[in-house]
Parts: sequence; structure tokens; C-alpha cells
Amino acid sequence: MTILISGSTGFIGSALTHHLRSLGHFLLRLVRSTSSSSSEIYWDPEKKILDVSRLEGIEVVIHLAGENVATGRWTKDKKRKILESRVKGTTFLCDSLAQLSKRPKALVSASAIGYYGERGEEFLTEESPPGRGFLAEVCQAWEAATEGAKRVGIRVVHVRIGMVLSPKGGALQKMLFPFKLGLGGKIGTGNQFVSWITLDDLLNIFLHCISRNELQGAVNGVTPNPVTQSQFANSLGKVLKRPAVFPMPAFVARLLLGELADTLLLASTRVKPLRLLETNFKFHFPELEEALRHLLLKTSSKFKDSCD
Repeated sequence: MTILISGSTGFIGSALTHHLRSLGHFLLRLVRSTSSSSSEIYWDPEKKILDVSRLEGIEVVIHLAGENVATGRWTKDKKRKILESRVKGTTFLCDSLAQLSKRPKALVSASAIGYYGERGEEFLTEESPPGRGFLAEVCQAWEAATEGAKRVGIRVVHVRIGMVLSPKGGALQKMLFPFKLGLGGKIGTGNQFVSWITLDDLLNIFLHCISRNELQGAVNGVTPNPVTQSQFANSLGKVLKRPAVFPMPAFVARLLLGELADTLLLASTRVKPLRLLETNFKFHFPELEEALRHLLLKTSSKFKDSCD
């Protein structure tokens, strides 16, 4: 299958690119720097530069590109970049796909469970209404920006991604060092729900969304088993055989990260992947402790060896 992917150098994108190639798919990558190979296509969404003719014959598009939301404080300029990189990039890509004489069958576009906002203990499915706050507004605008593709009959899937677990990137990688030193613990009250997914399962979710024609619209990219932040910290400490008794009070998180802390660390989002379950998706790691043991077995051994 010929697949076009944007955001291929990011944490998720680089892993997905490697995975798709290992399965024998032919990949074309949208890149922001001057293309250096025949498999790269230069684009600049802000200046609306893209050679649309090179998109002819593509069967599926995976769209991951966007400003990283988890780095740096959310200044006014940072928030503008987060919103514009998603809305302008997605709109331009979809308008470009609409111009093709032979359009792709599907567009699988990233979104986030930030769509639901702070919701306490409420169980959230793809049918739940959007929440409030900056990230919820970004996700709504991001998903709405695919309208150009939907209008011409391209099947569009929005994968609302939760906390992605991998020792090689994302939130888990940042947690490992303090937890390995015995300095980890819950954040805030610890009662807020964390909806998570291993990177391996997330890659397979993208493949599932490509192959299942009945899937369109929102698909929650999380396991069926969300946990509280306190449970997450305790499980991580248990797997690493380290105490998890050093909490980070909410006010400290806010001092360090500002608004980002309230949205990514302190908000409670208890999400159920109803559409994945309905279409018989197989989670390889549905339970947190099992997932952490799988992910961190080699990492823990290396850390122990370095301390000996």
C-alpha cells in the first residue's frame, strides 16, 4: 500500500514510519526541509507550497504534523503555534487531497483526548460532547479542519490519542529518571484519571483504522483501563522497585508549567475506546502494570547495570 505520512520525524511518527515499512508498505513523507530523496515531498502549509501532482496514486494518508504541546510553557505565542500548526496544516493538506483526480481512500488524522477536557470521574466515549479549555478548543478546530477531505468522499478517522507510553519518548521517558532515583510520586491529589496507551498498541490502532472501512470520525486511542494518577505512580514505582512517595503538589506543577500543568497533568480524563472494542481491536497490553513491565524490563536492567 502507498501511504503518505506527515509528522514522520516526531515521537509517534518515526515509530510508525519504521513499523509501516517493516510491513512492506511504500511510504511518502511530507517534510518541511528541502527533500533529499524521492520518498520525500516538500511542503510549507503556511505559504501553501506543495506539489499536488506528487500525491497522485496515494492510497492512504496519515496526518500527525503539529507543534508539540508538551514542551515549554503555554505562552500566547506558543498557543498560537499549537493551534495554527494543526488547523492551517490540516486544512491545506485536505484541500490539496481534494484536488486529486484519484483521491486516497482514507485520511487517518491525529487528535487527542484533550478534546474532552477536565471531566472528573465521568466515563467518556467517542459520543461524549467536547469539554472546555484551550486544548479542547484546539482539538475541535483540528478535527473540523478535515472538512475538505470529507466533502469529496475521503473516509476520515480522528485518532484521539491519550498518554503514549514508551521509554524512548513522551511522558514516561520524562518520569523514569526521578522514579529510578526513588523521587517519584503522585501529582496533585492523584485522583485524576489518566487514559493511556502503549506506543506499540497505538501503532496498531493506526493500522486498524486504515483497514476497517466502517471506522470513521472519532476513535479513542487509549486502552479500556484508565487509572488514577496515584495508581499510575504506584505501578511505575512497583515495576521499577522504587518507592513512589514524593508527591508533586498541584501548585508546584503550576509554578513549573503554568496552564500546561492543569491540562496535561492535573486534568482528569477517563476515556473508553468504544469504537475499537466494537470493531474487535486486540490490545496487546490493556493493563498498566503488565504494559510497564514489558516496556521497562530492558530499561531497568540497563539502569541497574550502570549503577553496579
